[in-house]
Parts: sequence; C-alpha cells; structure tokens
Amino acid sequence: MRNQKLKIIDIGHSNYSIESAILLLETTVSQSAFEGRIRAIKIITGHGSGKLRDATREWCREQDGRFQAVIHGEDYTMFNRDAADMRADCDLRSDMDFGRRNRAVTYIWLW
Repeated sequence: MRNQKLKIIDIGHSNYSIESAILLLETTVSQSAFEGRIRAIKIITGHGSGKLRDATREWCREQDGRFQAVIHGEDYTMFNRDAADMRADCDLRSDMDFGRRNRAVTYIWLW
C-alpha cells in the first residue's frame, strides 16, 4: 500500500528496546506533524508478549489531546467512527488490516 498520507513504522520486528521504540515513535510523530503531509501513522508492534503494544498504547494515552484519535487494531473496523473517518480522510481503501481486528497494530490519526 502506497499512500502519502499514511506512514507505517514497524517497531515490533526490529529488536528495539521499549525505550528505543518509543523514542522512534515520538520522533516519527513529531516529524510527521511538523511536515504536515502525513495524516496517520500505522504502528506495527507485532504479536509477541504484548509489552511493546502496551507501552505504545500507554504512550499514546499520555499524549492526551495531541492526536485526533488513536485506534487500536482490534477496533479498526467499519463500526468504529474514528476508524471510518480516518480511512476517508487518508484515503485508506486498500489497508489490509481493516476489519481484521489485528492487535499487533495501532493507528494514530494526526490533527
């Protein structure tokens, strides 16, 4: 999937420590928000033990008000209003994780 409004980062398959992964996430979010081209970030945390996923989602909760929405992969369905609105805003018709309830991904929808 090639979409200039969506940036995908894979922190789950790169052997990052939790601290390094969160630092990469912060850098990616800050740079994307500054540049203004990217509207959403798909974070792949992998399935593993769930520690990286939990740390990523906790970091997102700590960023209260910074994002338009944070959508967990298991909620990335047509029944989630934020997911549907983000897909329309970013033209994500071909995202293979839509409707798959994939816990190994988290989406950040930027303002």
